[in-house]
Amino acid sequence: MSAFSNATWRKSSYSGGDHGSCVELASAPGVVGVRDSKNPAAGHLQIGKRSFAALLCEIKTGRYDL
Repeated sequence: MSAFSNATWRKSSYSGGDHGSCVELASAPGVVGVRDSKNPAAGHLQIGKRSFAALLCEIKTGRYDL
């Protein structure tokens, strides 16, 4: 059984409209799940909470802007 089989998945409050380019997040002990909101049956990525927090900090600084 996956840590996320009974998880509550949430979209970002910034995910508005009908664009369909959204990710969903769920939390489990020690990890964060990330999945495509358009295709949740395709599975999810599982990332440690500390690594996920570090990734969010880098995203907010613009490090990954294209």
